[in-house]
Amino acid sequence: MLKILKNLKRFTVVVPLHSLQQPVFKRYLLQAVEPVDTGTMAEVTTKLMSQLDVDIGYQAEEKKRDHLLKYIPKREDLPPRSMTESYIMATIPLRTDKAMQEKYVNNVGTVRLGRLIEAMDFFAIWVCQQYVKIPNLPPNEHLPYIFVNIIVNSMNILGQLPSYDKDLRISGYVSSVGETSLEVSVWVHLINGKAMSKITHGNFLMAARNATNTGSAPVNPLKLETEEEKKISEEAKMRTKFRKESQKASVWQKKPTQEEHDLIYDFVEKTTDKQTLELNKRILPENGRWMSDSYALNNIMSFPENRNAQNTAFGGFLMRNAFEISFITAFKHCKIRPTLEYAFEFSFDKPVAIQSLLRMLAYIIYVEKNYMLVMAINDVLEPTTTEKITSNVSYFIFSGSKGDVQQIYPRSYHEALLYIHGRRKFQNANLSSRPDNAVTEKQSENICK
Repeated sequence: MLKILKNLKRFTVVVPLHSLQQPVFKRYLLQAVEPVDTGTMAEVTTKLMSQLDVDIGYQAEEKKRDHLLKYIPKREDLPPRSMTESYIMATIPLRTDKAMQEKYVNNVGTVRLGRLIEAMDFFAIWVCQQYVKIPNLPPNEHLPYIFVNIIVNSMNILGQLPSYDKDLRISGYVSSVGETSLEVSVWVHLINGKAMSKITHGNFLMAARNATNTGSAPVNPLKLETEEEKKISEEAKMRTKFRKESQKASVWQKKPTQEEHDLIYDFVEKTTDKQTLELNKRILPENGRWMSDSYALNNIMSFPENRNAQNTAFGGFLMRNAFEISFITAFKHCKIRPTLEYAFEFSFDKPVAIQSLLRMLAYIIYVEKNYMLVMAINDVLEPTTTEKITSNVSYFIFSGSKGDVQQIYPRSYHEALLYIHGRRKFQNANLSSRPDNAVTEKQSENICK
């Protein structure tokens, strides 16, 4: 547990209670234009790899891309681009593609959310490739860029997951840019005849890198052409501001508040046997569970099939596994199938080499009413030295039926700090104020038909 706390100093940020609350963001989908259809996700994969000059299939040696470095432009030479020029879509044809159905179905016959998360991450890269335009790049030359995920700010589940045999549409656009970074908004919709229903939405912060991934690369400035685009850009700036402000305060940099100290003392009082002074004798309250018992652990190995264009583990693969082990943790805790309400702060701090040994750990660190906040940590293991390096941290809020979610109790001060950490995360997620999570009964029926 102490190792987890040390890693969190590097990889996560926490906002002190009452000092900062996440603003309520509206989820804008461009309405004035239709996205450009780029085919099925299988076709998108082929096109994306072709643009980067990456061969489909296993290659023992990574293809050299040094010759492309000469095409990296200066930012002042890049023409401005609009949101609509990056607004594209692709289809996940579950209705007709039986092989795809098997890949996307879960054990209860609905769409496997982990696969959707994986597809959204891949699609965000495809959106970046459509946005960047280099005027002096020869027509038949490959794009001298690669795009890597820095962090997924948030992912909202907007409705119930559909059955496995319904076509899905994935779409997205660049909503904000920096000098070498892009924020991409990605949506997934259920296609039901001519009608569409929103399923999920996420904001992906991507970094542009040069052809050999040895340095950053500039991206085109973003021009705002409509009031709608200005609103989208303003919200992206608010997200950036909130993220930067939240980095200024951490529970390991600022001590718990008096209110939080009182909460910790209350836990100690509830779990201490007052009839004896015996050291470390603790009592678990009725319908409670120790935090140290509320976890799941898995060791896996990444293989070449999980690689990205730069020959490291694909971010979507890591995200999918983080979600699925978090789901298992919540399922074990509440003993019924939980519902994902919100996912946030998928951080990618270190690249994961292909054929690495991965240690996936998920803890429930906070419970409120029927909500559970799960923290997922991915460590890269070095088996010869037993060294562990944390590469990714992410957070998931699940819900169970009322009365089925046990309260968790920390046993140590370190665990109490994790509880405060989770409490602040939960409060800043501001679930009760997010209108796009409120799905009516009628909407749910339409989604599942």
